[in-house]
Order: sequence, then structure tokens, then C-alpha cells
Amino acid sequence: MAKRDYYEVLGVDKNASAAEIKKAYRKLAMKYHPDKTKNDKSSEEKFKEASEAYEVLSDPAKKQKYDQFGHAGLEGSFGGNGFSWDNFTHASDFSDLFGGDGLGSIFEHLFGGGFSSGRRGRNRQNNRGEDLQISLSLTLEEISKGVEKKIKIKVEDSCKTCNGSGSEDGKAETCSQCHGSGRVRQTSRSLFGQMQTVVECPSCNGNGKIIKNKCSKCHGEGRIKAMKTVSISIPAGVEEGQYIRLRGKGNVGRQNGPQGDILVHIKEKEHKIFERKNADLICEFPISFSQAALGSEIKVPTLSGKVKMKIPAGTQSGKVFRLRSQGLPHVNSTYRGDLYTKIRVITPTKINSDEKKLLQELAKFDSEKKLHPDKSFFSKLKEFFV
Repeated sequence: MAKRDYYEVLGVDKNASAAEIKKAYRKLAMKYHPDKTKNDKSSEEKFKEASEAYEVLSDPAKKQKYDQFGHAGLEGSFGGNGFSWDNFTHASDFSDLFGGDGLGSIFEHLFGGGFSSGRRGRNRQNNRGEDLQISLSLTLEEISKGVEKKIKIKVEDSCKTCNGSGSEDGKAETCSQCHGSGRVRQTSRSLFGQMQTVVECPSCNGNGKIIKNKCSKCHGEGRIKAMKTVSISIPAGVEEGQYIRLRGKGNVGRQNGPQGDILVHIKEKEHKIFERKNADLICEFPISFSQAALGSEIKVPTLSGKVKMKIPAGTQSGKVFRLRSQGLPHVNSTYRGDLYTKIRVITPTKINSDEKKLLQELAKFDSEKKLHPDKSFFSKLKEFFV
């Protein structure tokens, strides 16, 4: 059966903001949450469908691919068998949806043994390392073919002295305030009566455990600053403003918590010849009076070398020619953009005596042709002065 449109699944339009997309997903997740619809396979499938749509539309890079190519643009993003819960990167959003209660059961229900459930699962999420952001500048030549880059980045890495535990002797005690859950309930009064909220335990910072004998190297953090070399595989056709997520390459979490991600923001270096517009390239090519009048064959530069292009006789300055498939590739596609070459007829600024004689002879014929501006020229002139 064909997949439904992701915007249709969440009930939002294509111009919906990130907040509107998240709000729509919350509504559906609450409605079809497996803990609320016990043994209802239909609701479970709808929950999964909404989560898949949210995974794509809340991720700028995936959303751009989907908006441009539909479901076909995401082939390979979720593996050969399509979306699975292993691909879901927004597990932490469940905290916003369901608060402290029921979080463990939904992890256990959806992720099975791949994620720890209950108290331990929440503690590891609290300990998750921070995401890091870097910018990477690429040339159009690199973007045209795709490239492998290696960069050095400062990260929080696992402490070798205590093996990331944060403890000098490897021991930790269960927090007496939260009893190992990492969360405590707070009660406050308001105009509507008493209100209870679940917050991170202040005694153990959500870890559920307290280390008495802290590691002298990392001071109980379980991590230290270090330089790391990261390999980045850049697919052909990326654009400025897009980013690549390197999962599990960011900061190590406190006390052996999960690693964060690295977000690589793409920037483009200005090219000496080409201007980019999506997957198309634009350049200007200078030719002489004689080439424009008599016609010629020129060699136009492309990102992969020079190609021949015919200039027909009588070509005017500003004429644009298209060379198909000589532009940039579309991401994850075999199709390429085109190269648009704008002809610019050059007026010589310095001429020798022989050239001057020839141009004077040519001028006699020009006077006989009685050249006049066309109608469009006068209309543009009128617009200029009005």
C-alpha cells in the first residue's frame, strides 16, 4: 500500500512551523499512545505512522529532501526495510508528551531491549552528551562530486582514569532523595489548587546515583576535554544552509551517558566563474564582435572541464545558452542541473591602426542600416523617468 503524505498524516500544511508540526504530533501521539490503546494494532500503526512523519518533518535536512522528491528522496534514510524505531531520533520528546509517568513503558513497548526502560532509561537520557555544531566550507567542485572530509574538533571524551564512571573506586550510592529515579515530584499551590510537576532531582542532577569518592581526573563527571578527528562523508549536491548529522559523535554523556551528535552546517565558498541557483550554474562568457556577427565555436568552462558550444551568427550580447546536465547533481539522485552561459560581446578599449581602418570601413555599412532602438527600449526608458 502506498504511503500517505506526511503532511496529511500530521494534519498540517507544507508551510507549517516547527512548533505547529510538534504540536500536531503531540496530539496524535497522545491519542494513539500504546499505553492508552492496549492491544490495538491499528492505533499502534497510526502511532508509528505519525512518529515517522514527525521524524522527517522535524528534521530540516530530511524535510527538504521530502519536499523536493517525496518519499523517493528518503530512500536509504531508514534502511532497506523502511522506518523502524531504531531510526527515531526524538525519543527525548516523549518527556514533553507524557511527563514522568509512563515513559518507561512506552520505551519498553516500542524499543524493546535496544533501550533501557524505567528508571535506568530516564537516567541515561538525562546523562546524554551535548550536541556539537560546526561549519564546513566547500567549493563547488567538491559539492559536484561529493567529498570525504576529516576535521579536528574539541569534545568531551570518556575519562580513561575511571572508565567514564566518575568514581575513583567504581562505586556509587543510590540517591536518597529520588531513590534512584532521577526525578522528584514538586507540589505547588495556584488559583486552580494544588499542582504536581515532575522535575530533575537536584541532589543527583537526574543521575539517580551519588558518587562519594569522585575521580581526581574528571572530578566525578566521567569525561574530560579532548581533541578528536572526525570523518564526514559529504554527498554530492548539498547546498548552503543544509546540515549533516553525525550520530553518536558529539560529547560523551556524564558518567557513561549516551553520546550526543555533531551537526555539520554546510557553507559554500564563492566561485570565481560560476554562480549557483539550486542545482543550476550560471556564468558569463566574453566573445568578440566578429565571433558574434559571423558565428563561432567556443569552449565553455564547466566543473568537470571545458565543453564545445556553437555560437550562431548574429548572436546578441546578453543571449543565454543552456547546456543540459552540466550543472550540479541533485542530492541522492542521478539527475543534474543545467549550465546557463550568458554571452557578453566585448568592446575593445585599445585598437591598432589596422583594426581602426577595418572598423571605419564597417562603420560605413552600419550607417546604411539605420539602426533604431526597439519598442521595449522606449517603454523601459519611460518607466525609468516616471
